[in-house]
Amino acid sequence: MNKIGVLIPEQYKLLSVAAILEVLETANKFQIDEASKKLFDITLITLDKDVDGFFKTYNSETISSEIKYDLILIPSFTTDNIRNTIFLNKPFIPWLIKQYNAKTEIATFCTGAFLLAATGLLDGKAATTHVDACAAFSAAFPQVRLKPDKTVTQDGQLFTSGGATSTFHLLLYLLQIHCGKELAIKTAKIFAIDMDRSNQSYFSSFQPSRHHNDDIVASAQDKIESNYQDVSTIEEMIKDIPSSRRNIVRRFKQVIGITPIEYLQQTRIEAAKKLLEQTAQQMTEVIYNSGYNDPKAFRKIFRKTVGMTPSQYRDKFQVR
Repeated sequence: MNKIGVLIPEQYKLLSVAAILEVLETANKFQIDEASKKLFDITLITLDKDVDGFFKTYNSETISSEIKYDLILIPSFTTDNIRNTIFLNKPFIPWLIKQYNAKTEIATFCTGAFLLAATGLLDGKAATTHVDACAAFSAAFPQVRLKPDKTVTQDGQLFTSGGATSTFHLLLYLLQIHCGKELAIKTAKIFAIDMDRSNQSYFSSFQPSRHHNDDIVASAQDKIESNYQDVSTIEEMIKDIPSSRRNIVRRFKQVIGITPIEYLQQTRIEAAKKLLEQTAQQMTEVIYNSGYNDPKAFRKIFRKTVGMTPSQYRDKFQVR
């Protein structure tokens, strides 16, 4: 039997914890139905002994316990104030490091990757998180090799998943590793989850930061967003901004995390996605109205950014 520890961190998301427990309990039920022992012995790990009423039926332990787990699962939590959330969960950090050093596997779901990254265990390793949290994650943990497009990553003993339903993909992956593919497939069918989805790029939306006090950068953002159909060079973007090209590029990259040209491309692709979702425009119109003149270049950039062709994106997301 695998001994599983499920963290109940401060400001956790109930849906994330519920999904983890539901999948594990479903796998246990399959095994019990076959007259075998349960696959997983599940314990909730808290900072103090109290757990919410939702979880009163589960065993719980605090981080002061000396129990060694085979696998620790870290659910997602709110990122409204990620620094504060990590601070509130700081006591988990030395405990997680101790478990890892004892050869325990650790898996995170969605924004749970922030807490694992705060331990330093992900430094130099591959990881993913919710697509819309990737910019904040990269800024906070630049040593981690973030894979924003990936649904699931594994690097040694450490596993991470992307946002929302990616939780199920990582759980199925862990089931396949520890219990075999047959059980993973049976569980996937129960939850109607496609096991082969490996990309989450097309769920992302470009949401550049506006929570900064750099007027130069804000002016550059305004110019790009209001003129993305017409401008194509940095010089055109910044011609009326009272600063040198070098200074603007440096400050822009420092504040936003990408260059002005990359910002322009992201803005255009986001505009194209909305046209594909919300209009019946011909593809040539979509290309032109999102600021491109070269269809081949547009399709190449779109596929690289989104993870599928423009036509595939329209088929998947257009509001009929």
